[in-house]
Amino acid sequence: MHISDGVLPTYATVGGYVVSAALTGWSARKTRGQDLPKLAVVTAAFFVASLIHVPLGPTSAHLLIPGLTGALLGPPAFLSIGLGLLLQSFLFQFGGLTALGANTLMMGLPAVICGWIFQRYKGRTQKRQAIVGGLVGALGTAMAAIFLALLLVTGGGPTEDKPDVTFAAPPHPATVSHAMTLRVPDCRAAYRTLKDRGAEFLTPPVDRGAEVRCFFRDPDGHLLEISEVRTA
Repeated sequence: MHISDGVLPTYATVGGYVVSAALTGWSARKTRGQDLPKLAVVTAAFFVASLIHVPLGPTSAHLLIPGLTGALLGPPAFLSIGLGLLLQSFLFQFGGLTALGANTLMMGLPAVICGWIFQRYKGRTQKRQAIVGGLVGALGTAMAAIFLALLLVTGGGPTEDKPDVTFAAPPHPATVSHAMTLRVPDCRAAYRTLKDRGAEFLTPPVDRGAEVRCFFRDPDGHLLEISEVRTA
């Protein structure tokens, strides 16, 4: 659940960085010296969990643990998630540097909220703590998905593989706009095959690190994307 570079408009990207920077500073101030070993372990667990992919039909899903991170760390969870996402962006090109603020906000804020809920309702028995921990674990993933949806409705500006196209939210609730993504094992081979058959591509395939993709239009003018995702 990572937002890639070029998906969000500039105001959402800048806003995400501003809010995330403020929350990261707050989270750092809440982190005590004795919390650092636990923060390091939980950050490593968050980093590794996102690399575990589970096949799901034509695509795949990966583990997501913002709720558990918040339950274990409390306020320092925002800093932990920000560090994990930064490493993923540099090492595996998950998400992107321009979208790092939005991605951190999308997963870090649910973690902090879930941490507060866990501390408020965990009680003193192991059974109650297990139940509340399971609930906040699920809630953290659900909240991250909701925040992702709210960020994506902002639309997105042109990128190098769609230089003349801007994604925008529907102008009216009764109006629907979309771009269909087709997962393929080899984007460049699919590009050559479709181009030979008359497809009009916006650009040749663009290598974005974790993904190779390009866009074309069908005979009716609808925008379609072919995408090759590289697994770690």
